[in-house]
Amino acid sequence: MDPTVLRVLLNDIAELTGEHIVLVAVSCGIAIIIGIGCGIAGTRHPAVRRVSVAVASVLQTIPSVALFGFLLPIPLIGGIGKHTAIFCLVLYSLLPILRNTIVGIVGVDRPVREAAIAMGMTDTQLLRMVELPLAAPTIIAGIRIALVTNIGTAVIAAIIGGGGLGVLIFRGVASVNTMEILGGAIPAAGLALLADAGMSWLERRIKIR
Repeated sequence: MDPTVLRVLLNDIAELTGEHIVLVAVSCGIAIIIGIGCGIAGTRHPAVRRVSVAVASVLQTIPSVALFGFLLPIPLIGGIGKHTAIFCLVLYSLLPILRNTIVGIVGVDRPVREAAIAMGMTDTQLLRMVELPLAAPTIIAGIRIALVTNIGTAVIAAIIGGGGLGVLIFRGVASVNTMEILGGAIPAAGLALLADAGMSWLERRIKIR
């Protein structure tokens, strides 16, 4: 490959990798706040649990390309650009975080919960000092799944002008350029592996504590 072309490709990879990381970080951050919040509410109110899990499950079944397309004509939420891509990625990241939060908190042993209540803890104290610490490994596992999946799904953001490594992949497919396809695919796979390894390490550390 011509050195100039290679240099341009490497610059594109660096820039688009940064965009990809921003897309994933912002969308996962929002999904974590919403997913854990709804999960906690779901452990206190069965109706919230049923509705939130049902909605998140349905969203998860919609093909990603279709969801991106559905949102394009919607005012404020839709349109071309990063905001629509982030909104879609948030929706796709909710289910594992929400479900694992509920499973983790509900799975706390009843004797432990009853002992905390007997000590005079309020519901907020019980949640903050007992349930969340014990449920943390399960919640982290849900975030891990959401994060790794999000990195792969974020590739599709390129079709609506969301940027990221998908730009290289779709551009490479359109021009039948293997180097551009690999330039987008390899960093995306590398990010997913790094994220998985990092979250796995965090999960083990929390379990040890």
